Amino acid sequence: MKTVTIYTDGACSGNPGPGGWGAILEYGGKEKELSGGEAQTTNNRMELTAVIAALEALKEPCVVELYSDSKYVMDALSLGWAKSWRLKGWKKPDKKPALNPDLWDRLLTLCDRHEVHCHWVKGHAENEKNNRCDKLAVAEREKFVTGEEQPT
Repeated sequence: MKTVTIYTDGACSGNPGPGGWGAILEYGGKEKELSGGEAQTTNNRMELTAVIAALEALKEPCVVELYSDSKYVMDALSLGWAKSWRLKGWKKPDKKPALNPDLWDRLLTLCDRHEVHCHWVKGHAENEKNNRCDKLAVAEREKFVTGEEQPT
C-alpha cells in the first residue's frame, strides 16, 4: 500500500459558531490542500471533518500517517474510544451519549479501509504543515464571519 501523510486542523469562532477545516495530503513529493467550512458548527466537528475529507480524497486503501493537534480526534482513534462508543450504541462509559456519532461513524468506516497511524502535534507551534492547515481552516471560517472570501 502507498503511504500518505496527512495534516489536518479545524477552527471555530464561538462553539458553536462559524467554522472551517483544512487538510494537507502528501504523497510522492506532491501536496494537495483541501478546505471547507460550515456556518454553524463546533470546533470538534471541524476537526473530525478535516480528517474525514482527507481520507475520503484517497482513491485506494493507503497507510496514512495522520497529524493533528486535536486530542479529541487523536485519542478517540488511537486509544479505541470511538470504536467502543460505536459498539455501545454511541454511549460513553459514563452512559452519556457520545457527541458527533454521525461523523465518528464515517471516520471509523474510513479507518477500516485505511491503515491510520495517529500523531498528535502541538497546535500553533513549530509544525509548519499544521500551521498551514490552521490558516486554511481560519480562512474558511472567516468566509462565514465576514461573508467574504479571505486570502489563504
